[in-house]
Amino acid sequence: MRVHIATDHAGLELSDHLVKHLSAKGYDMVNHGPGSYDPEDDYPAFCINAAKAVIADQRNGIDALGIVLGGSGNGEQIAANKVEGIRAALAWNLDTAKLARQHNNANVVAVGGRQHSVEEAAEIIEAFLAEPFSEAERHERRIGKIATYETTGEVID
Repeated sequence: MRVHIATDHAGLELSDHLVKHLSAKGYDMVNHGPGSYDPEDDYPAFCINAAKAVIADQRNGIDALGIVLGGSGNGEQIAANKVEGIRAALAWNLDTAKLARQHNNANVVAVGGRQHSVEEAAEIIEAFLAEPFSEAERHERRIGKIATYETTGEVID
């Protein structure tokens, strides 16, 4: 699986750890930045570029997911969710990570680097990456309604 990762300065240490750790586990890691610590950096471009790469890979039949990191993960999740087709979920424990995949077929996980130890964050992210979408009809229907609104502006009851 290819995994696109992006962060801001607050998640840089976690990002560096994850690139090494997940590469060692066989994931094809693609780092969208930043390349160095800058306390004044702006995360939106990094996260949007990672999200765009996830969608491009998925549309080309490549098994791909994404990770966006920050201090809380909130802004990074918001940025990633601006990309059409992205369903970025903020995960703060194993259950939220797994449910994001099972019920929402989330394709990007957001985690707050200042909210967890490196080990705990890695465990949450690994759970997200390993969990399959349930493909339950009710979840597919709900995701379809979100996608319809995203592409057409139509709200379906």
